[in-house]
Amino acid sequence: MNKSYEKINVDNPQKRLGVIGIFIYELEKSKEVNEILSKFYLNIKARMGLPLKDGSKKMAIISLIFEGTTDELGALTGRLGKIEGVSCRSFLAKNRR
Repeated sequence: MNKSYEKINVDNPQKRLGVIGIFIYELEKSKEVNEILSKFYLNIKARMGLPLKDGSKKMAIISLIFEGTTDELGALTGRLGKIEGVSCRSFLAKNRR
């Protein structure tokens, strides 16, 4: 088993690793998205942003590696999901003991 993953379970067995994909269809909502993400800086282990321009369409995609409880994940995705013009999906790794 990966040593860093063992450490996660020792510190808090409720913490899990997950991936969150965020699609920003209205770029003017980016500031609001970033304000929310900044509140979860302790849970976000990695972040990659990709601005896209396909003809007249402009959007951005953000992918996150997230470490936290299911409640913390739900709090983040719930806040993001309330923003019009923003969509997000998440999944968690299996909790192996």
